[in-house]
Amino acid sequence: MLTTENLTKRFNGTTAVDNLTLHVGPGELFALLGPNGAGKTTTINCFLGFLTPDSGRVVIDSLDVAREPLETKRRLAYIPEQVNLYGTFSGVENLAYFSELAGHRYPDTDLRRFLTEAGLQAEAHDRRVSGYSKGMRQKVGIAIALAKQAKALLLDEPTSGLDPSASHEFSQLLRQLRERGIAILMATHDLFRAKQDATRVGIMRHGRLAHTLTAAELAHTDLEKLYLETMAA
Repeated sequence: MLTTENLTKRFNGTTAVDNLTLHVGPGELFALLGPNGAGKTTTINCFLGFLTPDSGRVVIDSLDVAREPLETKRRLAYIPEQVNLYGTFSGVENLAYFSELAGHRYPDTDLRRFLTEAGLQAEAHDRRVSGYSKGMRQKVGIAIALAKQAKALLLDEPTSGLDPSASHEFSQLLRQLRERGIAILMATHDLFRAKQDATRVGIMRHGRLAHTLTAAELAHTDLEKLYLETMAA
């Protein structure tokens, strides 16, 4: 569902992503770990079509992002560290607006159902988003993904700044999305959540995948120790 094939991206002669090949299938959650500058966000921006690879390919649902940028965006949802919504709109109004941008128009009852499925309490549906917490904004982001009927979800530091309760609730939402067959690529510094939630974890260093571990391997691995040893190498 989400694939890079020998992806390379440079900025002013500096290689940010170096010959990266990865694949995230339906129902998988691949967590990308690494320090700032490792290439995680650059990889996500290539999937979004915000950046053009210097070489290699980026593919979403068998479609090349460079060749079919609009169609690949229709199959994709993106939740950055800070979800950008219209503060003067309510949760329902934001969801209606972004759903229509994606080509889907829903009755009010369906919009509220998406928000409820994403974990947003009914009493918040009609409140202005300017008064939402970060966790509430993320739930609207999840609802947008559901309304878009997205096949893949990109996350960039989604648990940064969340308290433990909100972080745990967000993890439960990700599991539900996986059960729907949505492929998830998550860039994160949160080693604990990566180990808890991911079906595979990749540790990036200097634009390359230094290690890739499956869920079974993670169960028997001291991820923090491996991460620190990789960064020190």
